[in-house]
Amino acid sequence: MKLHLLDRSSISNSSFTTKVNEYPYFLKIWHYHPELELVVILKSEGTCFVGDSVEKFEVGDVVLIGKDLPHMWLNDEDYFKEDSNKSAKAIAIHFKQDYLGDTFFKTPEMTHLSKLFERAKFGIKFLNVSKNLILEIQNMMKLKGFYKTITFLTILDKLANHNQTKQLASEGFVKSFKSSKSDTQDKVQAYIFKNFNKNISLDEAANIAHMNTSAFSRYFKRVNRKTFSRYVTEIRIGYACKLLIENKFNISAICYESGFKNISNFNRQFKLIMNCTPSDYLKNYRIKTSSI
Repeated sequence: MKLHLLDRSSISNSSFTTKVNEYPYFLKIWHYHPELELVVILKSEGTCFVGDSVEKFEVGDVVLIGKDLPHMWLNDEDYFKEDSNKSAKAIAIHFKQDYLGDTFFKTPEMTHLSKLFERAKFGIKFLNVSKNLILEIQNMMKLKGFYKTITFLTILDKLANHNQTKQLASEGFVKSFKSSKSDTQDKVQAYIFKNFNKNISLDEAANIAHMNTSAFSRYFKRVNRKTFSRYVTEIRIGYACKLLIENKFNISAICYESGFKNISNFNRQFKLIMNCTPSDYLKNYRIKTSSI
């Protein structure tokens, strides 16, 4: 699986593009583009990869992805079965940071939107978004010209003032991706995201990078500010957290689904990264959600 640069530029005499994507499942493409992307999930669930974050996604999720930030939407296994009657549907809005001109968002009245775009470089998940705002985004798709532009600005204003958000990608990932934008880094990260829950090999990653193992280990740590094994473990634990929240498997099954070989190592690594055991994580999550 290769990291793809996609062309999301407008061809419809518009400063930004809006589209409703509907497929049997979302396309499994690890990609990035120079446009920011606002995504609203209308149907389906699965795993969202944004930078080095691994998140469960479901109906009603609203995510803003910054320019050049790699991402992928991966539906659950049920969607890929031949007899599946499920489908995936989402709104995708693509726009450049200066889509209304070089100076428009530099005016005092637009400072909060400039800050929103700056935060988006890590990816932003908006939590507990009202159904009214999602309906407003859906209705905007029917508008044209001036009224569509004004409505989109209003939606961005509401998102900028939304106080329940979650940063997705880590600062380390964003900095390393920008400073080391290379085919080698792209291919290695694509290999990791494709194989993190299977057998994954430092030697194979080194071969992909055309380096010997020792040189690759030094290169990876310098670029990503963590070792290869730590990076893979964090992705696996993030995926395990998503599976715990979904409550489809028991903890033992989640251990193997996430790419770990035994339960003791899974528990040890989980506690090292999350500061709690898998069962405590699930218990804390249930307490939080029951109080909402």
